[in-house]
Amino acid sequence: MWQEITVGVIVAACAVHAGARYLPLAWRRQIVYALTRRGYNQARLARLFKTESSCGSGCGNCGAASSSSQASACGTSSSSTGASAPTDTSTTRRVIRLHVQR
Repeated sequence: MWQEITVGVIVAACAVHAGARYLPLAWRRQIVYALTRRGYNQARLARLFKTESSCGSGCGNCGAASSSSQASACGTSSSSTGASAPTDTSTTRRVIRLHVQR
């Protein structure tokens, strides 16, 4: 009986690790949000699933969206038009260098 319990704990730990590492970011955020609504600690879950702490809206600036500069970063607008354009258009590009050995 103890062997079955031990194997069950190991399998559950491996499933959590695989989920935290290989699931898409959007799914991991949804898992963190769902577990936070059920009373678990959001900071620990966000650290475990390698996401940022947020209120679940996806902006990552929970509680700070009241200021106009951070509201534009969240994609929300305080203007009456309802549409907001991103203010930062710079992109970071990564170059993968290949070293060919012949």
